[in-house]
Amino acid sequence: MAHVSEEQKKADNRARVTTEEFRAFVKEGWAPRPDTRPERAEVAEYAARRRAAISLAFPGERLIIPAGGLKVRSNDTDYVFRPHSAFAHLTGLGADREPDAVLVLEPLFDAAGEPAGHEAVLFFKPLADRESDEFFDDTRYGEFWVGARPTIEDIEAELGLSARDIGEFADAAVKDAGQIGIRMVRDADRELTAQLDTSRVEHGQAEETMAEQDDELAHDLSHLRMIKDEWEIQQMRDAVDATKVGFEAVIADLPRAIEEGRGERWVEGVFGLHARHQGNGVGYDSICAAGDHANTLHWIKNTGDIDEDDLILLDAGVELDSLFTADITRTLPASGTFSDAQREVYDAVYAAQQAGLAAVKPGNKFSDVHAAAIRVIAEHLHAWGLLPEGVSVEDTLDTEHGQYHRRWMVHGTSHHLGIDVHDCALATRAEYMDAELQPGMILTVEPGLYFKSDDLLAPERFRGIGVRIEDDVLVTEDGHENLSAHFPSRSEDVEAWIAQVQSR
Repeated sequence: MAHVSEEQKKADNRARVTTEEFRAFVKEGWAPRPDTRPERAEVAEYAARRRAAISLAFPGERLIIPAGGLKVRSNDTDYVFRPHSAFAHLTGLGADREPDAVLVLEPLFDAAGEPAGHEAVLFFKPLADRESDEFFDDTRYGEFWVGARPTIEDIEAELGLSARDIGEFADAAVKDAGQIGIRMVRDADRELTAQLDTSRVEHGQAEETMAEQDDELAHDLSHLRMIKDEWEIQQMRDAVDATKVGFEAVIADLPRAIEEGRGERWVEGVFGLHARHQGNGVGYDSICAAGDHANTLHWIKNTGDIDEDDLILLDAGVELDSLFTADITRTLPASGTFSDAQREVYDAVYAAQQAGLAAVKPGNKFSDVHAAAIRVIAEHLHAWGLLPEGVSVEDTLDTEHGQYHRRWMVHGTSHHLGIDVHDCALATRAEYMDAELQPGMILTVEPGLYFKSDDLLAPERFRGIGVRIEDDVLVTEDGHENLSAHFPSRSEDVEAWIAQVQSR
């Protein structure tokens, strides 16, 4: 069978279902578009400052930051588009905005030929005329099918930068490639990366250094997000507040989740409903883990029942339209009351979290938060007699020969949080784990204890109990602010919270 291109398939499909007369008819009779422009986005000035910071790091070089393209889910259906985080951070464009767009920071030079900053140019696919074939024929991008896109003038008004048609990008991207350095974010759009790699080599850029130079750009863009500006901090406050709405909706519906069966799915759906209503949706796949499922750290299947005597570990966050996301965990007794064994484990985790929170302050290292929390975990495990005979708390905390406690608390206590749930992931260890905490950083504090139902080294009363408590914390000038402190976390306060919400 002869190969048929996608373009030919589309052409054949159009020929079967349309006529030239209809195609002419569908372009006629539309009201004029409003002759107005969007107001300047609040984020625009902050995005400009971020671009200025990255401009200083790469003087005289062209920087290319793609949004990425649509990704096929199945057949001719795409996933909902999410722009690359670096693109969103530098432009201010968030949920579902401008697939295939590319931000270019074009180097500027003064009269003496010295670098003089960059001009920000956004190449994107602007709104097409209704008289164009794209309007009706293109089911992936056409206005008739997926709605209107902004015009070039709209983007310039909204974001305060220059905008151009994406059709001009290919030539603009590699001009003077032999004379100036060109760097791009490689993982945003791999097809575009392959095309530009070929063009850069053809224009004289050294192939052996391209990936290394691109990695330096990606690193700096990731590290740039480590200290949040005031606009980002407010986004995080809003995301946390929106997440509480979702948590309380889950609490209110817990009796029905138990009654209906397949309760983890019910919890996931209830939280997802409010995440979508309060923001753009969930910031990551929600963990709705009842009973022993809580001991599977990344339990996102959410296929289980919830029994009345279970704990339900809900790890979830609302992502706003800006893509900033909360990341909160609470472990809730489905009945509204902890059993004695559940409370014993829960209170140990709570004590560890309080120790971790106390360590969040300028001057301390990021790793000090984990060290403080994990010491309390180790102390409880030692008091329960779970560490091997003769092993002290200090012995198990020894990173070279100990670590026995990690059987029951394997993960780290903290990560940076922001436009990605695990933000700043390309920062080096020196910039992350070994770095001093600074005002404007936002991180999680989330110790846990996990006793699998088949763990014969765990006390029988603990088997099947998994607990994690997680808050989102802003480092301030004199300590920290727990952005999610209004989520009750002490065991007795959690019980009172459940009773209060379910009595409304």
